[in-house]
Amino acid sequence: MKILQLGKFYPIRGGVEKVMWDLTRGLSQTGVACDMLCAWLPGEGIDAKDESIYHKDDNYLEFPEGGRVWLIPALSKKAATMLAPKMVGWLRRHASEYDLIDIHHPDPMAALALLLSGFKGRVVLHWHSDIVSQKFFLFFYKPLQKWLIRRAERIIGTTPAYLGSSPFLKDVQNKCTAVPIGIDPVRFNEAMAQDLHNKHNGSVLLLSVGRLVPYKGFPYLIESMSLLPDYFHLLLIGEGPMRPKLEADIARLGLESRVTMAGYADDAQLTASFGACDIFVLPSIYKTEAFGIVQLEAMSCGKPVVATRIPGSGTAWVNSDGVSGRNAEPENPSSLADAILAVYENRASYADGARKRYEECFTKEIMIQKTINIYDSI
Repeated sequence: MKILQLGKFYPIRGGVEKVMWDLTRGLSQTGVACDMLCAWLPGEGIDAKDESIYHKDDNYLEFPEGGRVWLIPALSKKAATMLAPKMVGWLRRHASEYDLIDIHHPDPMAALALLLSGFKGRVVLHWHSDIVSQKFFLFFYKPLQKWLIRRAERIIGTTPAYLGSSPFLKDVQNKCTAVPIGIDPVRFNEAMAQDLHNKHNGSVLLLSVGRLVPYKGFPYLIESMSLLPDYFHLLLIGEGPMRPKLEADIARLGLESRVTMAGYADDAQLTASFGACDIFVLPSIYKTEAFGIVQLEAMSCGKPVVATRIPGSGTAWVNSDGVSGRNAEPENPSSLADAILAVYENRASYADGARKRYEECFTKEIMIQKTINIYDSI
């Protein structure tokens, strides 16, 4: 069989694109022919690490294993959606080459391209998340979304918790299957990690990573620091529009010596931070945080996790409470602080549980094999 992963963007930045990329390459490595079709703003260029596999004349990347990533030039990007009308024409010309299309939601441009392509083969719908924040946009997209749900023979979600809670999937649970996201383990420079830990003078080092935007819940994590003993230190990595507010919160609470706003970190710095931390914290507050891949990165390093029980999200399923860490109430600094203390008191047990949960549930190989099994079944 020949598969097409359809949706989202290049360069690979977000979780949805990363899953598509990993499936395309991973399936190709196992001998399953697989390509990827996505939108691309030409002004963003090609990542340096991909230049050696870029075919400029035909505008695609080709893995050594043979899978191709076709880049369709987009006109613009609005509301987290690429406007790429050329995607429709490309798919109409090439759809007959594929036995199965795995379309990744939410991506209205990809859904429209599939609708207009005339594709008659099998369709799998990868449901990464509901459309949560773009309410106005959802009003117009709903008919296309309903068609996509009907058209798909199987629907893959990243956690059983999210599949079961989505109001859009409640009538099609019989064709829903959970395939958790899987990643390669994080590799870090041991010396850099040790230096980073030593820099904080023996403190218990908490790490949190993400864009500084409202749904990430960082104000509640910063406030929780005022409830923790002075030997806890928070390293917050990320940039975004909430930075001035977070800095003001830190000053108001007198936490300048106990919270480090690290800003952007390159790959070496980021992986060293995972290696250096004692506990990873994901304080997100809205269902926009559907999975939390950063939890897997921490678990792969044997780091226990504190996450939040967001209604309808899969984050608290990923971080198994009492196994890989503890889950707190969202928007609740006191609950976060209690969970952090509980994890610290039993950190060796939770660290072991985090690593085992990653190895048993969240490796890239497990994700690829489970996906292949679904493709084979239809």
